[in-house]
Amino acid sequence: MTTQERMDYAARRKSEMNCCQAVLVAFADKLGKGEDELLRLGSGFGSGMGTMEGTCGALVGAIMASSLLSATGEAMKNSRAIMPRFKELCGGATICRDLKGVGTGKVLCSCEDCVRNAVRAAEERRALFTSAARLP
Repeated sequence: MTTQERMDYAARRKSEMNCCQAVLVAFADKLGKGEDELLRLGSGFGSGMGTMEGTCGALVGAIMASSLLSATGEAMKNSRAIMPRFKELCGGATICRDLKGVGTGKVLCSCEDCVRNAVRAAEERRALFTSAARLP
């Protein structure tokens, strides 16, 4: 699956599940986990960890997927790369309520775009990590 196909798949699945779950199931083929398990794993992380006050669920899903795909000791480095890239793609925010414009009325990024951007940030990091691992 190309990055664009994975992004589009996650955005389509968003209508059936929360943002974290949509990102996780978009990586199901790489994670080696069943959809039911991924849905349970991401179930508490929708709507900014259930309150709109926390980190966007899509970003959480991207970091979860990246962590599961990372070599030992690489997860934190990958998280440090994914978060600022997501923030850049999503108008400068990582908190659900800020992304949705709660209190300001200005939506910075729709849920579907947050999901797409989270997949993109994780895929970009995975591609860099995979390329670096291949270097002699």
